Amino acid sequence: MFDILSIIPGKKRKTSTGWTTFNAVCCHHFNHRPDQRLRGGIKFDGHNWAYACFNCGYKTGFTLGQPMLAKTKTLLKWCGIDEIQIQRWNLQSLQHKDLIDFSQPAKQKVKIKFDEHKLPEGEIVDRNNPLHKVYAEYLQLRKIDSSDYPFLITPNEKGRMSNRVIIPYTYKNKIVGHTSRFLDNKTPKYINEQQHGYVFNIDMQKADWSVCIVTEGIFDALSIDGVAIMHNDINSDQALLLSTLNKQIILVPDRDKTGLALCDKALELGYRVSLPDWDDDVKDVNDAVIKYGKLPTLLSILQCATNSKIKIEMQRKKIGKTRN
Repeated sequence: MFDILSIIPGKKRKTSTGWTTFNAVCCHHFNHRPDQRLRGGIKFDGHNWAYACFNCGYKTGFTLGQPMLAKTKTLLKWCGIDEIQIQRWNLQSLQHKDLIDFSQPAKQKVKIKFDEHKLPEGEIVDRNNPLHKVYAEYLQLRKIDSSDYPFLITPNEKGRMSNRVIIPYTYKNKIVGHTSRFLDNKTPKYINEQQHGYVFNIDMQKADWSVCIVTEGIFDALSIDGVAIMHNDINSDQALLLSTLNKQIILVPDRDKTGLALCDKALELGYRVSLPDWDDDVKDVNDAVIKYGKLPTLLSILQCATNSKIKIEMQRKKIGKTRN
């Protein structure tokens, strides 16, 4: 069969992760500037290979014994290979079908389960109840509609426990944890009862949505109908849970040192990252919704979503300078 690396034109560089990088041949076909920064990549094992452009996002590959994908044929044409040669290689690949064992052990179905959890006793927020006014006003200040989520409050409790909004965690319509957000300006502001691997607001993601926006904080998620990981890392169980959504994942981290570092983990997981050009006083998604509104914030997130390492790094440096 053919050596894909000999077909790719121009300068090439081997990386420590096994990729060979070069100037991508796909970008200008999608109205991007021609690549001059070695943002195309191929991982090749002598028979099979994967192609990925870290600029425009074009991906394809080749597996010996399998028919060529249409995107693979297109890539070869962009490399200057004519149609007849491509068909020859396709036939040669299919001739290996009976010589290669493509069978794989049956994958065990992963079961995701969280233990049921008992919530503290409380009352659903009622904007018309004078005793609930301070809680309703707090949510309104965060641009959160108190009727959009089953928030609980505890105005009849004593001491600090009377000054909190309780946000239940659900999974498959069962209560699996909660957060208490205290309103008394004391620390800690939040006390969480979160099971490992849980992602907040996962139940509220609609089947017909093509995108899931991942944030760090609960109010960030609630203000744009996204989900929250509730800390500055994405653990493997959370990544597994997110994968069950079968949606494009876009991470919007907090605009601080730990949040910006989370971008690298998101790229490793194959997510897109969005770092919109918000004003310097906007530190997270909820701040953006408060300042700009929900729809403009959502549009800015979607428009800025990318998996280009270079674009993300440039924006990280720009944000980092304003935070120093």
